[in-house]
Amino acid sequence: MIRFIVADLKRLWAGSLVIVLLVACAAALGIAVTLQERALRLGSARAADAFDLVVAAPGSETQIVLASVFLQPSALPLVSGSVLHTLSQDPRVAWAAPVGFGDFYGQIPIVGTTSDLVLQGGKKTLTDGRMFSKRTEAVIGAKVEMALGDIVTPMHGLAHEGGHVHADATYTVVGRAAETGSPWDKAILVPIEGVWHVHGMEGAHGLNLDPHHGEQNETVSIGEPWTADTPGVPAIIVKPKSIGDAYRLRQEYRTASTTAIFPAEVLTRLYATLGDARALLSAVAIGSQILVGAAIALVAVIHVGQKRSQIAALRAFGAPRTSLFIIVWSQLLILTTLGAALGMGLGYAIARLISHLLKAESGVTMPVAFIGSDMRMVIGLIVAASLLALGPAALACRQSVAGALRR
Repeated sequence: MIRFIVADLKRLWAGSLVIVLLVACAAALGIAVTLQERALRLGSARAADAFDLVVAAPGSETQIVLASVFLQPSALPLVSGSVLHTLSQDPRVAWAAPVGFGDFYGQIPIVGTTSDLVLQGGKKTLTDGRMFSKRTEAVIGAKVEMALGDIVTPMHGLAHEGGHVHADATYTVVGRAAETGSPWDKAILVPIEGVWHVHGMEGAHGLNLDPHHGEQNETVSIGEPWTADTPGVPAIIVKPKSIGDAYRLRQEYRTASTTAIFPAEVLTRLYATLGDARALLSAVAIGSQILVGAAIALVAVIHVGQKRSQIAALRAFGAPRTSLFIIVWSQLLILTTLGAALGMGLGYAIARLISHLLKAESGVTMPVAFIGSDMRMVIGLIVAASLLALGPAALACRQSVAGALRR
């Protein structure tokens, strides 16, 4: 019987191919939506793992997280340098690293910070070179296509937005950071003192920084203790010593002049919005599957109609109705299963492609992988198709033998 079923499918390959492709398209849409939504959540959550607490000036929490964690261009108000000084002296804080941005090298963001953030307080090491030790030195992210010794000339803002070059300021690349799977892999990291100097912010660490005469002070040490006169910064990344300390610090720095944010909480709210979008796309996928189901039923009826003479001949030679029913139903089930398998592969490929494009744009690594629950949709599609195939199979067994042979 199996050999007969396979031979029959080969003979009517055109109709069989249509059924397989219809099922594949329906399965691929649902699989791609599910895999990509999960990849986006996992990737963004992992990218924010290193950012326990962000302290900034009052404003949109989403904007603060997108700017400080995901390095999206944004004009954030500065939080006072005295806040950085206070946090750095707080016994509940393992380290507090300022983040200053706004400059670019081409399309690559230049971020001012400290070695604590780059090396996560000593938990990470560079993959090449050394850490910056002067305000004219830089460490590049793992995915930045530059080499040690390259010279970086910063531009304030992006070129296509009217940015201007800081012609008398440069950074020399001296190291490469380890990969993090975040937008920081595609950034150039420089000492925060260098950013202050380039922008002429006087009084950093008590220094008189003249942006037009950087050469005379370029060897001044960095990482000096912060003072109450430290210049302001867009955000401060804080590493609390414990979970309890993190919650207490967040409460204390939610004031009229500062705001404290857990990036994970902000992402959770974004995921809720993303979940609504996924629900909409899932509804579209279900609707398409219903339409595909109707199309499969139509194609299956036509498929059976093409074999009326063959079925009638088998009946005339004594083939039982049960065997004919099994043959027709099995053929449709085989086609549906092949389509579902093809759809899983196609959906996975689409999700991988989207993740690759998003990573190239944002720098966030988005892991695309199947989990057990993903099989439910595919199994459901196969079960629905097998039930749908009962109609054409029953129709094939009920047709008149004499009428079919006369045709």
